[in-house]
Amino acid sequence: MGDYKLADAEAKFADIIWSKEPISSPELVRICEKEMNWKKSTTYTVLKKLCEKGIFRNENAMVSARLSREEFYGMQSRRYVEDVFEGSLPRFLTAFCGGKKLSASEVEEMRKFIDENT
Repeated sequence: MGDYKLADAEAKFADIIWSKEPISSPELVRICEKEMNWKKSTTYTVLKKLCEKGIFRNENAMVSARLSREEFYGMQSRRYVEDVFEGSLPRFLTAFCGGKKLSASEVEEMRKFIDENT
C-alpha cells in the first residue's frame, strides 16, 4: 500500500463504500450512477484501482473495506506529518495550532493521549 492520496471523486466513492459496506457491486454501480453520474465501467475502474491500493476488496461481487475510514485517514495523516514535518508531531501541532490557545478540554485530551501512549 503505497500512495494514500485520493482524488475528490475517489474520496466520495470511498465514503459511499464505507457507509454501506458490505455492499454488492451491482448495488454500488446503481448508487454511483445516481449519486455521481458514473457509468458502470467508471465504477468498476475506480473500484479496481482502490482495491489495488489495498483499501477495499471485491470478492464474489461483494465490496468491503480492507481499511476502515479511520485507518485510511490515520495513515494519510501520518504520511503527511512524515513528508511535511520530517515526522515531528510537535512541529506539526505547532503549525496546526498556529498560535491559537488550546482550550482546557483540548489540553486535557492531549495529556490523556500522551499518558496512554508513552
